[in-house]
Amino acid sequence: MNEMKITLSMIWVAVMLTYLLGDVLRFITGQMVPGEMMGAPISQGMALGMAVLMVLPILMVVLSLLLPQGVNRWANIIMAGFWLLFNLVGLPGYEGHYDKFLLLVSIVFNGVTIWYAWHWV
Repeated sequence: MNEMKITLSMIWVAVMLTYLLGDVLRFITGQMVPGEMMGAPISQGMALGMAVLMVLPILMVVLSLLLPQGVNRWANIIMAGFWLLFNLVGLPGYEGHYDKFLLLVSIVFNGVTIWYAWHWV
């Protein structure tokens, strides 16, 4: 298997684990109340939207291994660019220092993904 495919896939694993760690820490610190988001009950539609959003990095773990090089390169650039911007926009909304740190880590991972995919020839 192509070494770049494995590298990109492993970066997506690291991104997903970083997001998961943030969620776990928000529960542990009491910043996240089960069944609520920003004080409002989580509806089925909201839960579905969150599931769709968070399955994207998981999907990229698999797609990075399966897609042909040209499509793979652009899928990684586009998806990592989306997450980089998404996290930059969301960064001010998080109170915890650990959240800001983990978002910065994920932004670095996304930047590294873009760099690797861009230079993949």
